[in-house]
Amino acid sequence: MRELRDLIARNRNGSGEALPSVCSAHPDVLAAALLLADEWDVPLLIEATSNQVNQFGGYTGMTPPDFISFIRGIAARTGVDASRVLFGGDHLGPQAWRDQSADIAMANARDLVAAYVKAGFTKIHLDCSEGCAGEPAAVGDALSAARAADLAAVCEAATADPTALSYMFGTEVPPPGGARAEEGPIGIAPTEPANARATIGAHRDAFAALGLEQSAWQRAVGLVVQPGLEFAPDHIHRFDIASPDLLSPVLDGHDGLSFEAHSTDYQYPDVFPALAQRHFAVLKVGPALTFAYRQAIYALDGVASWLAPDADRQPIAPVMEALMLDNPKNWAKHYAGDAATLKLLRHFSYADRIRYYWAQPQATEAVGQLLAALGTKKPVAPLLEQYFAPDVIARAERLESRSPDWARALIYAEVQTALVPYFACVGVAT
Repeated sequence: MRELRDLIARNRNGSGEALPSVCSAHPDVLAAALLLADEWDVPLLIEATSNQVNQFGGYTGMTPPDFISFIRGIAARTGVDASRVLFGGDHLGPQAWRDQSADIAMANARDLVAAYVKAGFTKIHLDCSEGCAGEPAAVGDALSAARAADLAAVCEAATADPTALSYMFGTEVPPPGGARAEEGPIGIAPTEPANARATIGAHRDAFAALGLEQSAWQRAVGLVVQPGLEFAPDHIHRFDIASPDLLSPVLDGHDGLSFEAHSTDYQYPDVFPALAQRHFAVLKVGPALTFAYRQAIYALDGVASWLAPDADRQPIAPVMEALMLDNPKNWAKHYAGDAATLKLLRHFSYADRIRYYWAQPQATEAVGQLLAALGTKKPVAPLLEQYFAPDVIARAERLESRSPDWARALIYAEVQTALVPYFACVGVAT
């Protein structure tokens, strides 16, 4: 991942660049992101999490090699050169097995990171911040760093070219998937500079203790910290761009390091360049993109109610509601409220827990029936304008030549509209 290290070097020199990190396994979201990166001729960082993709299949059913093949297949179908994709592993550590003993969880984590680097993932986020069975919910810097260094040694040994790897680390991170149900509208406190310094020091010492100071530590590129932003199911914690930059000085004396920001979804566009100026060189986004996908599907469902009212198909929202009620494990712990509130959150939450259901057979069948009912003839503009914003329609028109049909172009355009502000930080004006 030399491209990432080069970008971080430029960022540290004041370029104001940052790389968006797309964290999603939805094929239409990924196709839209690939097409946008191709349009602007920039690299695209795509990341998979340890819960989503692991040696046992994760909740997507994909192993690390499967995920890379999956992305390359989408790139081939969209006519995008797959070599522009950088592959990252997010939250790699014992999280997926934290209900078991530390010995078992860390054994699985070692196999996990080895599988990732052998498959071709080069950006590795080592996250050992959460405790295993019998441990505190969050372990301290010393233990977290020791486990991260352990996993870095495994990564170094598992690849023929360790110089291609780049490591992110850090303990002040949101949970995989982002959004915390218990957080209220009170602002999110940024990481304390002293805590960030302590985390860097603990990891440097842990890497050195394993003899990695001249190898893996030289490929450490960033620290995951909280800049002061987040989203919850029904509100967004906005980043205050007027707030003092207290974190950047933490990087003094660490020329190769930058910051990584998680859960940057739904922020105002001017936030992303502000973060880049504060040396946040990687900006993660995920739920906002599948939120945009859901917006497009529900909007197209409205269009279809006018274009094909007698079509033999099921409306999308009732299908998704039934799926979520039949299997509530992916949303029940994340949402709170009375029955009416819960129903709205199941469909319209910023946490976007509905994203876990789009791959279900009933959902894919309903979406397929919707697209078939829409047909190949694009409807009159005023109908589309009832459901889609003008800039989305304009972007979709430019995408039609690279999309299977006009409806899919609108889906891609809705997703790209959410992603566009991030790409302004890759040095490209929109």
